[in-house]
Amino acid sequence: MTLSWLSIFRLGLVQLCLGALVVLMTSTLNRVMVVELSLPAVLPGLLVGLHYAIQITRPNWGFRSDTQGNRTIFVIGGMAVLALGAFLATLGMVWMQTAYLAGLVLSIAAYTLIGLGVGASGTSLLALLATATDPRRRAAAATITWLMMIFGIAVTATLVGKALDPYSPQLLLELVALVGGMAVTVTTLAIWGIEARHRGNRPIIAESPIPFRAGLAEIWAERRARHFTLFIFLSMTAYFMQELILEPYAGLSFGLTPGQSTQLSGAQNGGVFVGMLVVGIAATGLKIGSLRAWIMAGCLGSALSLITLAALGQMPQGGALLQPATIALGLFNGMFAVAAIGSMMALAGEGRAAREGTRMGLWGASQAIAAGLGGLFGAAAVDVARQLTDDATAFGLVFTVEAGLFVIAAVMAAQIIGAGQSAPQSQDFQGDKA
Repeated sequence: MTLSWLSIFRLGLVQLCLGALVVLMTSTLNRVMVVELSLPAVLPGLLVGLHYAIQITRPNWGFRSDTQGNRTIFVIGGMAVLALGAFLATLGMVWMQTAYLAGLVLSIAAYTLIGLGVGASGTSLLALLATATDPRRRAAAATITWLMMIFGIAVTATLVGKALDPYSPQLLLELVALVGGMAVTVTTLAIWGIEARHRGNRPIIAESPIPFRAGLAEIWAERRARHFTLFIFLSMTAYFMQELILEPYAGLSFGLTPGQSTQLSGAQNGGVFVGMLVVGIAATGLKIGSLRAWIMAGCLGSALSLITLAALGQMPQGGALLQPATIALGLFNGMFAVAAIGSMMALAGEGRAAREGTRMGLWGASQAIAAGLGGLFGAAAVDVARQLTDDATAFGLVFTVEAGLFVIAAVMAAQIIGAGQSAPQSQDFQGDKA
């Protein structure tokens, strides 16, 4: 029994809750540490990087949900751990005002819990979607769940931002606790019973337990799974390289104020939203193009948009086209991202049976590592380049490198991903025996 549209929407609510909690850690707490507490910006940057690094445990969570046969518990439990981590991270930040060392230690522990919670809940959720969604609905399912995550991020940031004015540590603790409690409650109600109905009356065949490393080795021996992991790492590194440098580029090269650059970032996210929606409607509803074609279009379009952004910095009136180019970048980023997620869900079900969670975990870990390294590399590269040349040229060089990575990712997608949305090619999953 495959998931109905209502069940897919319910699972999307879990993604919404994940986005709602994570944005508080990566946005709200980041701002309070730097502005209200006057802490160095590198501190929240390292803490956020820690939560990405911890997500290297995603393959382990996926393997556990594969072998223990109850993804629902991992989704709910992971969300509870994430909510606890979010509250402790807020408490640690508050402690830093009076007991810096104690607050820092608590914050490190809290962001570790955040990484574990995101890994356990997010990986198990994607594995459930991959195994239970009809292949014809996978692109739409990816679109729905990711759009709901973006919606959760936007709504939470807006509502908490308004409720937090005027700021006080006590109020922030109360708001984070409220959001965390609501996230766990909504997640439990949203996912409860879906996995059991998907199984129906089919018995679960228990297999002899094997160590995690052996299970992961089985997946790594699958040629397409291994190559897809490398594709995810490369493409997501390119995707996240501009995350920390686009707004500084707008300010330094075009004179935009903080408010204007924030609006520019909002316009980019609007483009991401539209790009995801286009792929969901076209690939599923109208049957236009394969997921491979949409991934390649998204990668190549992103590369062209980045080259345009780099060129605008060298033009006297380039600022007039900055927003359209940024929206275009968001549009193609969104197309690529949701098509890649759809392909990930399709490929997760191929190869050795009962390893969907392990594959999703492996790819999720690759994505998380790329997110952390991509943002760090982009910012560091700009700092180095600015010592050697002017601001516009420095940013342009990094955008050009990012564009090159997207082109390479498009070539890899053409070779790795099947022409159909989920056409099985089991011969590629037999490992390398030659």
